[in-house]
Amino acid sequence: MKIRTVELTLALLLASGSVAASEALVKKNNCLGCHHMTDKKVGPTWKAIAEKNKGVPDAEKLLAEATYKGAKNKYGKVPMPPQPKAKADAAKIAKWILKL
Repeated sequence: MKIRTVELTLALLLASGSVAASEALVKKNNCLGCHHMTDKKVGPTWKAIAEKNKGVPDAEKLLAEATYKGAKNKYGKVPMPPQPKAKADAAKIAKWILKL
């Protein structure tokens, strides 16, 4: 029983750490100017991005590339401008989005 509690606690701590790290990354890379978790802004919500990419082969790679290279006509008329400064964090951000 105690081992199960410790395992669950550890899992929750690790999960919350990855959420905090990802929130820090989206703040660091100025993603919040255009995106939000549930409220549509200039760009789609992160939940909408996750839903649209659910089950898509190589979704993590495609999202990461769209982050630093930019993308057009995927979520409407407003293009995602390239964010080359986010290249180092793009894979981590994409992975976080896909887990939502």
